[in-house]
Amino acid sequence: MKRNRQAAILELVEKYDIDTQEEMLAHLKEEGFTVTQATVSRDIRELKLVKESGKDGKVRYALTAKRDAQSPKFNSALTESIIRVDYAGNLIVVKTYPGLANAVATCIDSVRLPEIIGCVAGDDAILVVVRTEADAASISESFRTMIRTI
Repeated sequence: MKRNRQAAILELVEKYDIDTQEEMLAHLKEEGFTVTQATVSRDIRELKLVKESGKDGKVRYALTAKRDAQSPKFNSALTESIIRVDYAGNLIVVKTYPGLANAVATCIDSVRLPEIIGCVAGDDAILVVVRTEADAASISESFRTMIRTI
């Protein structure tokens, strides 16, 4: 439940300009999650969301901008969503539990690695297109290491 809720929160902050926890609660309720403000506060802290200026200058929640390009870091809710990672040529396939691929792909995109051209997410799988086969091997191994250490 927590994993699904946190994945939903990540999707919501990408989709909407949410500036208060009360607004987050309302969006979560629309998504079918009944939670308290204290739970949302903990989730925001665990997901390491920050407040930043939106397109209109309004402050909103966002994913942490600082990422280590050599070793992408996801929170445990997302890394626990990944079942397996494999690659062929310059393509990486990331398998997730049903319904979580979009949240994981959003996180992969947010890292903004120059080797990653883009991601396409389905319900339980993500296709990550990278520049070279060497990039695919390196990034796949980074993802595997990440999910083993959580």
